[in-house]
Amino acid sequence: MSDPVFHAATVSLTLEQVVDLVAGAVVPGADLARCIAGVASLDEAGPSDVAFMDGARHVPELQRTRAGACLVTARFAEHVPAWTTAVIVAKPQPTFVTLSRHLYPDLLRPGTVFGQPGIAAGAVIHPQARIESDVAIDPGAVIGPGAEIGAGTVVSAGAVIGAGVRIGRDCSIGAGVSLIHALLGNRVIVHPGARIGQDGFGYLGGVRGHAKIPQIRRVILQDDVEIGAGTTIDRGGLRDTVVGEGTKIDNLVQIAHNVVIGRHCIIVSQTGIAGSATLGDFVMLGGQVGVIGHVRIGDGARIAATSNVKDDVPPGVEWGGSPARPMREWFREVMAVQRLARGERPAGG
Repeated sequence: MSDPVFHAATVSLTLEQVVDLVAGAVVPGADLARCIAGVASLDEAGPSDVAFMDGARHVPELQRTRAGACLVTARFAEHVPAWTTAVIVAKPQPTFVTLSRHLYPDLLRPGTVFGQPGIAAGAVIHPQARIESDVAIDPGAVIGPGAEIGAGTVVSAGAVIGAGVRIGRDCSIGAGVSLIHALLGNRVIVHPGARIGQDGFGYLGGVRGHAKIPQIRRVILQDDVEIGAGTTIDRGGLRDTVVGEGTKIDNLVQIAHNVVIGRHCIIVSQTGIAGSATLGDFVMLGGQVGVIGHVRIGDGARIAATSNVKDDVPPGVEWGGSPARPMREWFREVMAVQRLARGERPAGG
């Protein structure tokens, strides 16, 4: 069986070009003509790769690396082996990301599965759909009546774009995605298998069973939003479900009807946000956080993984636990329970 390399660098650089790009410094006599063709971790990097190191715990790995060059702070430069060129920078990890983005620009936005420009045979496009120029649509994709897709967007195999859906420019719609009752801005990425715009979970209970409540609104994904694989975002019941500009949502997240999420939020895998909750800008939710309906989380608040939010959260705070409360309070309670479990007397007792 062959061993394909799925993600080769688009360009190669000399070490001198790398140093210029990252505004780094090297010791006199370094081989600036060395070819740099990729990035890798300290333990897997080879002579044509750049790695990075930014913590004392990684010194043993740094001393064993076979990388051609390594981004380090001045503090750790002495630990770089002789066969590796130390490139001294102030912040190695962000600098490494900058270099990676330069070497692998094609990975910043997923392409189509079929890899063919234009509209492929086998795509099913309603005659009333409006497709701008330079759109790529894979076989098996279905585009409904009145849908609009902006220039530079790619729609992968098996994706379903419902009637009247609006997709902006330079978006990426992954394989098997369903988009209905939704409006997308520019540069939106929806990874494979995501479900956007289906019914919210709304029923009116009664003695004869549960009456379904019509969900009459939409999902709005603003510019530069990214939605992870397998994530579900329900359309609004009486108001739109909104995800604000620049927000990044991980895989396997559930966002219920009427939820409003602000700009530049981070929502990590397996989080669930119940109906009509509101998140401000720059909110961060760790993995497996649960947010009950109708609560408000203020701008810049951070919620620790596995926490359950049942009350409004003020702006700029760090909360954790179940139910979530201020981080210091939660830690004090955990420590008190641990002391009791060890049979220790409470402080002052």
